[in-house]
Amino acid sequence: MIRVSRRSLLLWAAVIVGLPLISAPVALAQKFGVTSVAEKKVTQLPPGPLFWRIDNFPTLAEAQAAAGPTALAAEVAGKAWLFTLGPPGGSSSGGSKVAEIGPVPAISASEYLLRINSAGGPPGAKTSVHMHPGSETFYVLSGELTQQTPEGTKQVSAGQSMLGHPPETPMQVSNLGSNDLRALVMFVADATKPFSAPATMP
Repeated sequence: MIRVSRRSLLLWAAVIVGLPLISAPVALAQKFGVTSVAEKKVTQLPPGPLFWRIDNFPTLAEAQAAAGPTALAAEVAGKAWLFTLGPPGGSSSGGSKVAEIGPVPAISASEYLLRINSAGGPPGAKTSVHMHPGSETFYVLSGELTQQTPEGTKQVSAGQSMLGHPPETPMQVSNLGSNDLRALVMFVADATKPFSAPATMP
């Protein structure tokens, strides 16, 4: 007589009826999407404390025309945006100011990468633990963004911003809310180093 364990019977039953053999947490895992929408390299940053200024423009062409040496224009979520890294209190002709976030953590390099990402995902989406050779600053368009670092956990909702951390800070970004997340992410990083690297949370 052949004896079959209860576990084997359950596994065969799952195969026959087509049930997934994946644990619930893995099956429910969602991808955190990241898309670069604008970037440039510069050899010099403006002096003094730096802030990211975010402006909206009627058209992308107008945003591009108003862009200075440390500004990037992009079209995201049906709007034209201009992101300017510079001293606080500035303005862009023809633009409507959305936010000013800073001061950005200081960084020193022979060449700098300025990059704007559009990021987000459905509830449960999260990045791997990683770090950048610079700082990343967030502005949330919709949903709720959570960032975990060795300093703790922070959350920001639509219309709010989060200042970045110093270079090489381990972090994980996720959507722990109940709605889809969409955020704009502004980077100033050392262009001579890999943009992103795996990290571990202490």
